[in-house]
Amino acid sequence: MTFPLRIFTEPQQGASYDTLLAVAQEAERLGFDAFFRSDHYLRMGGNPAGPEALPGPSDAWITLAGLARETSRIRLGTLVTSATFRLPGPLAISVANVDAMSGGRVELGLGAGWFEEEHTAYGIPFPPVAERFDRLEEQLAVITGLWTTEEGKRFSFDGTHYQLTESPALPKPVQRPHPPVIVGGGGPKRTPELAARYAAEFNLAFQPVDAFAAACHRVAVACQAIDRDPATMTLSAAQTVCCGADESEFVRRAVAIGRDPVELRRDGAGGTPDEVAARIIEYRNAGADRMYLQVLDLTDLDHLRLIAEAVVPLLA
Repeated sequence: MTFPLRIFTEPQQGASYDTLLAVAQEAERLGFDAFFRSDHYLRMGGNPAGPEALPGPSDAWITLAGLARETSRIRLGTLVTSATFRLPGPLAISVANVDAMSGGRVELGLGAGWFEEEHTAYGIPFPPVAERFDRLEEQLAVITGLWTTEEGKRFSFDGTHYQLTESPALPKPVQRPHPPVIVGGGGPKRTPELAARYAAEFNLAFQPVDAFAAACHRVAVACQAIDRDPATMTLSAAQTVCCGADESEFVRRAVAIGRDPVELRRDGAGGTPDEVAARIIEYRNAGADRMYLQVLDLTDLDHLRLIAEAVVPLLA
């Protein structure tokens, strides 16, 4: 694809592994750049224990490990894994393992965590926001430190929340120096600083174009402050996509995902192929290097085909 489009899914809303596999394989066949999934343990909206939530949540990295063996080209990752869910050492091992299983196609999106209800539902501690960001910062330092430690050497870290002593820092991921790390969000200070220090990519999701441009500017300033060339940072946006070959098909798809067609046109990438392409081009013109398209109806593979066949040519 001339402008990389990535399919972004929300399995916690109700999706089996087989459903995700069908989406990932079809996205690969159609030429999409990547298949990403959220990392959540609770349905958002509606009854989290109701039939619409079945079969229930799936673990992101277990899912991606399976997809790594059942796809061959498409890149795989999280948008984003929560730092509250896992210890950084075991997470570094898991991601390195999946990177090897995929032949070097994995990317790690890592965030501070925000959805308190899923933490209380599954017994996961949910500290205050400042501590969550402190933990995220230490996790980024530990994970990248483990991955970049020279083979045969050891890695130690003495943080407030995590301490590692003489770790052999194994296994190493296939990608060197390590899989791309994605940091995102609209925070005005800490988020840009963490992205500049640790990330290959900065992502902003579900925000208008002007907010995206402003956030990217803050990241560029943060890069300059540590003498990093801002051009080395990949910039990406994410928007909910809902496309129809005509108005009636667009409305049908909007209703199927429980969204207002007017809202999707205004705030997302919604409408006919011309309209969806125009919205993507707005972000590209604002500096985006790639776009994540949040697909909410994972049983509607015709939707993916329509985007590949009718929207992508308009981006050339």
